[in-house]
Amino acid sequence: MQLPAEAVTATVLIEVVRISALPTRGDVPYPGTVVAHWAESEADAALALIESLPGSEQHRCGFSPGWSVRAYDDSLDLALFEAAFCFTCHEVRMQGTAVPPALARQFFDPGALPAQTLLSLFRKEAP
Repeated sequence: MQLPAEAVTATVLIEVVRISALPTRGDVPYPGTVVAHWAESEADAALALIESLPGSEQHRCGFSPGWSVRAYDDSLDLALFEAAFCFTCHEVRMQGTAVPPALARQFFDPGALPAQTLLSLFRKEAP
């Protein structure tokens, strides 16, 4: 999976969000509960894991993401990007000021080891 390179370099904090609904507009964060904050090496490892997600074909489920990550730079103001993961339809939707249109919608293999590892990390934060 491809993340916005400059945003990855600038990221100092990741919020893990347990999504509760779809946003009402495309330019607002996914609603949900922030269940964890990952910083420093933990954030770097999570971003590397996300970047290692292998691609997949689209599957139809209507996009019902359960988890998202929001990446912040050292200002901790506005998220550089948010990536919402649907492990059913294999889709990741990204939004934010650092996300070029070509990266806004990608597909990953949820059965692959990196995806299963990521899902385990998410579930550990909010069982």
